[in-house]
Amino acid sequence: MNRVPGDAENAHSSSVESCPSLRDVHSINPVQLTARIESYEGREKKGISDVRRTFCLFVTFDLLFITLLWIIELNVKGGIETTLEKEVLQYDYSSSYFDIFLLAVFRFKVLILAYAMCRLRHWWAIAFTTAVTSAFLLAKVIISQLFSQGAFGYVLPIISFILAWIETWFLDFKVLPQEAEEENRFLIAQDASERAALLHPGVLSDGQFYSPPESVAGSDEDSEEKQDSEKPVV
Repeated sequence: MNRVPGDAENAHSSSVESCPSLRDVHSINPVQLTARIESYEGREKKGISDVRRTFCLFVTFDLLFITLLWIIELNVKGGIETTLEKEVLQYDYSSSYFDIFLLAVFRFKVLILAYAMCRLRHWWAIAFTTAVTSAFLLAKVIISQLFSQGAFGYVLPIISFILAWIETWFLDFKVLPQEAEEENRFLIAQDASERAALLHPGVLSDGQFYSPPESVAGSDEDSEEKQDSEKPVV
């Protein structure tokens, strides 16, 4: 006998629980959602996000900084032309810094091609460049005689190693997560905008609803009938 009231109470409680979600949907402002979607679409039209552009600038800085250090090392050893001929034309793995410069060029080309031109959203390209850089520098430090050539024997390998890992950290913890979060926000805003368009249809303009003007003939007939009704009966 008490089963019907219990079912009614459960139905009432479920309807009460569903009210906040409906209230949240009705509280959506379509204007704000439209503006947010347009801002996301504007970012997509730019072709590259701000955080990805910062990453590409840092990759360029990596190449320029290693090039600057290598040029300074060439001058310190007795002139650019003489040292350049010795390190490039008479290349020796155990004493030359030319391969560290080529390693920076390798990182620059691969990363710019992958993340600026192809706009990859995966970490495999930078994982490849960082692994190659780390393996090469570790082998060079162990096998070569760079430490016997002064301060640059320490500076160039260490700086190159640190820059490669900073690039990896920046891409993996800043670029990719932030772009994924922005894409999710765009999808949520777009879905909410579609729901808001269904729940809040646009206000129709005044021209869409109008009443036809009263005819002159009809008004004259009404006035005549009114006058006839007001005449006294003889």
